[in-house]
Amino acid sequence: MKELNIVNIKNEKVGKVELDKNIFDGKVSKGCIYQLVNMYRANQRLGSASTKTRGEVSGGGIKPWRQKGTGRARHGSIRSPLWRHGGSTFGPHPRDYSYQVPQNLKRVGLVSAINDKLNEDKVFLIDEFKTGSVKTKDFSAILGKLKIVEKCLIVIDEINKNIILAARNIPFVQIGLAAEINAYDVLLNNKILLTKKSVEILTKRLKK
Repeated sequence: MKELNIVNIKNEKVGKVELDKNIFDGKVSKGCIYQLVNMYRANQRLGSASTKTRGEVSGGGIKPWRQKGTGRARHGSIRSPLWRHGGSTFGPHPRDYSYQVPQNLKRVGLVSAINDKLNEDKVFLIDEFKTGSVKTKDFSAILGKLKIVEKCLIVIDEINKNIILAARNIPFVQIGLAAEINAYDVLLNNKILLTKKSVEILTKRLKK
C-alpha cells in the first residue's frame, strides 16, 4: 500500500495518508495511455486546413481557346488542376478530427498516469491549498516553500478564484479539478500536487 506524507503550505509535515491499494496499485497500462494521448491530441486539432477545388477558384468561366485547329491540347478552363493557379485535387477541407473512447478506458488511463508518477515519487500531498490573495508574487512564495520549480499539476477539490487568478501567469503551473483532470493533464506535468480532499474525490471517482 502506497503511503504519502501530508504537508502544509509551509512545507511542514502534518500527517500521512494511505492510498487505496485497489486503485493505486502501481500498475501502468501503456496501451491505454497511448490511446488516450492520441485521442486528446486529435480532439485539440482545429481541422481548419482548406484548399479550393476547381469549382471554387475564381475565374476560368470561359474556354481558353477553341477545341480544334490550334495545335494545342484541348482545355475547358484555366482553373483546371493542371494549370498554374488552378484548383487543388484531393486537397484538405475543414473537418472534425475529434473522437471518444469508452469511459472505462479513460478511467484506466488516468489511474495508469497517476501510478506512473507515484512509481517515480512525483506525487505530493498538501492538507489544503489556499491563498487569500490573487497576487502571483504571493502564490510564487508558496511554490518556493513547497520547492516547486518545474512543471506541476496542482489538483484542487473545488474552484478557487484566488488560486486560478494567482497561478495564471506562472507558465509551469497548471490548476485542475479532481473531478475533471484526465490522463493527458497528468502526463504533461513532471509533478502532481494533490490536496487531501482532492485525493478523496479522485479515489471515489476512480473506483469501478
